Amino acid sequence: MTTSPRARSLIVHALLIAAALLVLIPVVWVVAAGFRTQISLLSGAFWFSPVLKNFNEVLFSKTSDFLVNYRNSLVVGTLSTLICLVAATLAAWSLNRMSWPRWFVHIFLGWALVFHMFPALALASAWFTIMRTVGLDNTLTAVVLAHTVLNLPMALWLMGVFVRDVPVELEEAARLDGATTPVLLWRIVLPIIAPGLAATGILTFVFSWNDFGVALTLTMKQTATVPVAIAKFAQDYEILYTQMAAAAALSILPALVLLIIGQRYIVAGLTQGAVK
Repeated sequence: MTTSPRARSLIVHALLIAAALLVLIPVVWVVAAGFRTQISLLSGAFWFSPVLKNFNEVLFSKTSDFLVNYRNSLVVGTLSTLICLVAATLAAWSLNRMSWPRWFVHIFLGWALVFHMFPALALASAWFTIMRTVGLDNTLTAVVLAHTVLNLPMALWLMGVFVRDVPVELEEAARLDGATTPVLLWRIVLPIIAPGLAATGILTFVFSWNDFGVALTLTMKQTATVPVAIAKFAQDYEILYTQMAAAAALSILPALVLLIIGQRYIVAGLTQGAVK
């Protein structure tokens, strides 16, 4: 028995809607919890009167450092993403356009893939010892360097796909016109791979923004990032669920803004190379 195209389409859409609900319902629940009182949340009441007390406590309380933590995450995410994009783009162009032996390229990319599969916490303690030795413990610089190392392999693999799809003929024509390598990269390569840069940049920023283990190991109160700050609402004798939910809701904003602004580039970037 064969199903009609309409029936198959309905099944596919139903599965997609179900998958979307699985993702959205927990997010909506967390955001809604940020507008509830602790009693309302713990009692399990379905209907509640929204309050802004939790957001006020998280943002403006004298005992809260959340705005400082928010700034730290923005600084760390932005700087590590920029470093990853520059290094990954140059490395990808070098591996695909310069006369490296193929065995070297394969080993290099293979090692990058293996390194990316290492648990971040397996490296965190070693990084803490190194940073303390060189005087970078409890600094944002240490977190930026750690996040760059963690996310660079992913950025390298993604940018390798986008750089590989740049027509070699365009680069050869630019060389004939006297373009140097910096001019070639800036005027020819970068405009073509701009969607790929946007997609890679957003993914790298989100990974950096969401990191908890490494940031917890390398930071203290004034240098902590948003995930570490959210975890601190779980105190010794009490868990401030509603304030934790409010902080989690606020933490969604940067990634959400980036996805809304760059969704066209993300789709174009992630599908580039898949269809000729």
